[in-house]
Amino acid sequence: MARPHEWVYRNERWMYQGGRPNRMAAVLNRGWALLASLGLGPRRLVTLEVRGRRSGRRISFPLIVADWEGERYLVAMLGERAAWVANVRAAGGHALLRHGHREAVCLEEVAPGARAAVLRRHLQVAPAARSFVSVAHRAPIAEFEPIAAQFPVFRIRPRGAFASAGIPAPAEGVTHE
Repeated sequence: MARPHEWVYRNERWMYQGGRPNRMAAVLNRGWALLASLGLGPRRLVTLEVRGRRSGRRISFPLIVADWEGERYLVAMLGERAAWVANVRAAGGHALLRHGHREAVCLEEVAPGARAAVLRRHLQVAPAARSFVSVAHRAPIAEFEPIAAQFPVFRIRPRGAFASAGIPAPAEGVTHE
């Protein structure tokens, strides 16, 4: 007999077959994005708003923030297939995070060699992501290193952090309301 968590993991994979959310997942994602935008739910739950690379419209995605060594990160549980990853890259990293308020951020992609520890932390704080990763969330970081390049990771930086450090910010990708 399957353990309860195994059913949940199979269900998660079913909702994202082919790397895209099916109808049920899309409805659930809209609900989670709304809750996060309103500031409801866990503090780790945020809505990422980014300009769509094809439509130019603002698109929202519910995500979980992973904290590691004093920094905040977003991890693509679907790997390179995640639509939000392509949109963030096309927007030059510019996005908004919402959890009760809007936070203008610049998402800085982490090099594949530095992703393993963040990926492990993400699996610890986002149990739903475990069904998409072949390594157990309690495994040593060394076991994450061979697969880390498959999962894009973005460090969350306040939009103004680039100016204060004397670094030119990437091209604007999201308009402010």
